[in-house]
Amino acid sequence: MSKLQIGLAIVGALLLAAIVAHGAWISRRNQPRQAEPEGPPIEPHGLDEPSFATARSQGAPEDADGLMLPPQLERKPLLDPLIDISAAIELEHPVSGEALLQHMPATRRVGSKPYAIEGQDPATRQWEPPQAGRRYLALQAGVQLANRAGPLNEIEYSEFVVKTQALADALGGTPEFPDMRDAVARARELDGFASEHDAQLSVTLRARQTAWSAGYVLQNAARLGFVAGVLPGRMVLPANVGGQPPVLGLHYDAQAAQAADPAHTAIRDMTLTLDVAQVARSEQPYVRLREAATRLAEVMDGQITDDDGQPLSADAMDLIGAELENLYDKLDERELSAGSVLARRLFS
Repeated sequence: MSKLQIGLAIVGALLLAAIVAHGAWISRRNQPRQAEPEGPPIEPHGLDEPSFATARSQGAPEDADGLMLPPQLERKPLLDPLIDISAAIELEHPVSGEALLQHMPATRRVGSKPYAIEGQDPATRQWEPPQAGRRYLALQAGVQLANRAGPLNEIEYSEFVVKTQALADALGGTPEFPDMRDAVARARELDGFASEHDAQLSVTLRARQTAWSAGYVLQNAARLGFVAGVLPGRMVLPANVGGQPPVLGLHYDAQAAQAADPAHTAIRDMTLTLDVAQVARSEQPYVRLREAATRLAEVMDGQITDDDGQPLSADAMDLIGAELENLYDKLDERELSAGSVLARRLFS
């Protein structure tokens, strides 16, 4: 074999090796990032900007991002004149809690609105949900004036009257209903306020180059305190106070979350969300949203964008922060502070 042939053979072998190595490098580069052995928890820091959109345009959240919440710790009456109308039911004789529970309507809704019955404790004069072993001298039935489905309308008001009258007849009581026109007018006014002050914040985190596996997403989110929700592709950041809705939600591809082999899934984006009215101001949810988004972007080589894929700036974030503080103030003035029982009922 001539020197030329030997040289060509060597060059060919080197070229083949280079092609194989390049192919292996491309394959590794395109493979989704995988979860790594656990290290120390990630400490949140840094800021970046979420987009600001009304909850009416985005739709109501999915039951606090799929988290199964424990019972609320706050003990307050079910009905409140700020967001409910009620009909007093005068009784001919005291009614036991067992009789009241037996004749309660099959559903606790009137159309799309929550419907409730309360009895007045003779000793404390406090209103409470019906309980066995109690006797009540007075009752009241109520329906919520508005929620994210809209204001109470005439049809729903009529259903409220029919349902309450049937209960009163069964218990030997006489209801006194509020004027329908006044009730519907109040409902529309409250709905108008809610529409103008109902907001969700969201940021989208997009992979710059290499996609993420489901396990990689779970691991990095868990290091920031997120836990799995009930629904696939959902994680939540729990509140500091037990029984409260989660502070933030994290959403990613539900199919990837249910894949038989999560290591071979490829996720290119995920979304962090905050339902403003559902979370108490004291939780600092906006600050925590910014911190979580920024830290995840750093460790996962991602970019924070709006829903249209446009990068978000810190200056715009500051502006939205000021808008959010103004929104909190408006809710406080209306006695519907973010995270309160009434706010969670109205903005649901």
